[in-house]
Amino acid sequence: MFCYQCEQTAGGKGCSARQGVCGKTAETAALQDALCVVAAAVSWHVSRENVRSAELDRFVVDSLFTTVTNVDFDPVHIEGLLTRGAGLVAPMRSNGSPAAARAIEGLTTREQWAEFGLAHGVAERRSRFGATLAGVLETAVYGLKGAAAYFHHAARLGYEDAAACGRLHETLAWLVFEETPTLDETLARALAVGEINLRAMELLDAANTETFGHPEPTAVRVTPVAGKCVLVSGHDLKDLLDLLRQTEGTGINVYTHGEMLPANAYPKLKAFGYLVGNYGGAWQDQQREFAEFPGPILMTTNCIQKPMPAYRGRIFTTGLVAHEDAQHVENGQFGPVVEAALAAPGFTETSPEKRIIVGFGRNAVLSVADKVVAAVKAGAIRHFFLVGGCDGAKPGRNYYTEFVANTPKDTVVLTLACGKYRFNKDDHGEIGGIPRLLDVGQCNDAYSAIQIAVALSKAFGIGVNDLPLSLVLSWYEQKAVAILLTLLHLGIRNIRLGPTLPAFLEPEAVQVLVDKFALKPTTTADADLREILSGK
Repeated sequence: MFCYQCEQTAGGKGCSARQGVCGKTAETAALQDALCVVAAAVSWHVSRENVRSAELDRFVVDSLFTTVTNVDFDPVHIEGLLTRGAGLVAPMRSNGSPAAARAIEGLTTREQWAEFGLAHGVAERRSRFGATLAGVLETAVYGLKGAAAYFHHAARLGYEDAAACGRLHETLAWLVFEETPTLDETLARALAVGEINLRAMELLDAANTETFGHPEPTAVRVTPVAGKCVLVSGHDLKDLLDLLRQTEGTGINVYTHGEMLPANAYPKLKAFGYLVGNYGGAWQDQQREFAEFPGPILMTTNCIQKPMPAYRGRIFTTGLVAHEDAQHVENGQFGPVVEAALAAPGFTETSPEKRIIVGFGRNAVLSVADKVVAAVKAGAIRHFFLVGGCDGAKPGRNYYTEFVANTPKDTVVLTLACGKYRFNKDDHGEIGGIPRLLDVGQCNDAYSAIQIAVALSKAFGIGVNDLPLSLVLSWYEQKAVAILLTLLHLGIRNIRLGPTLPAFLEPEAVQVLVDKFALKPTTTADADLREILSGK
């Protein structure tokens, strides 16, 4: 295998052993590479032959999302998607189809699909195009994977955009099948992926806020209460809603975990009184936290790790997330989860109460925009920091804890995604009644953060890059890549990115981003903070 799509890839260069750092096997990695080619073959025919349908859109979106890090570790599940994709491509295939698309015909076994994936995977592209160009091509593909995750979540709530999916099809087909790509054109395609992802995040924002209401500042309990319990992790708010409806009247308390924490701020969800709070922290701590949780766990999207024996019999997956060592339940059919919660001991006592505040989406922040602007003009607020992104287990991420801890008391920190667990339980104080730490939400709520920045720039009559605002981002997987490409598409400059730069970007490609967008790798928290506040 060869895989370098996540930040924690082996040695900072690429996983090439029998198993990746994330836990996926070489077979699973090859099947995922094959699935990307099959999805691209569908996209090629859709974009070239104007064959459009919601079924084809959803297949490509779901296939790309399936290959995001820590989503699907089950080769049987991936094989089913490959078989389905081959069936979709067969009636569209012609002599004009790309050679790889024609080669799909006749593949019927998992072994054949794995061989196909090895023949058309990242290693082959690096051999054909060279490390720099192949890395930029992969950057754009990874961005499409991230955008696909957001399109998938929006579609589950009934929000779809055929035109945006059309752009996704055309871009994916070019990235996978273009025989003579250039570095300049590929970089342009990568920025176009940022535009596609902006639409995906906008669509999901509308789906979430129009379905569940706009997030409201909410004090969320982070200590357990006595009683039967179930833990919901991931990102999919519809899954949480379905589970809440099915646990009504059972006496089961529902807790969020990881990226599901912001769900506690949505009016329609927090109206369920037995959504009692959040348990645990970011995804990388799940093997310890899940072992200690006295009830079943439901994984709704990416972020699953190999289940440990201590909880292997009570972890469930749903939707696209799958693992050989977890029980899979169909979307919305959570009877087995409820039964497991009733059979488990639950928490035997209530712990001392502790709460953190979440729910500072764009509506909440912009409702006090006049106070924010006045505080800036009066000198009470000197600077804004957006410190957010993915968390992970690799050393170096304490940078973000130290950075936030050392921000001056006259600055405000906006945060989103699971990286906030590094500092979101600390007391950061207030400025004129405005909390110094504003939790904007999940990773997809980067759209909210963008809208806050745009609104502030209009209020001050200056461009976003001229605001007293600095972006300090952490990345782990492909949704973070999509968000970064969106920010670059919007022309945002001076973004600090860490804890390391992507292995798939060679120095030549990094230099292009540095020259064009002033992209900066993080150094040390103290040095970066001093440089930012000095205006450099």
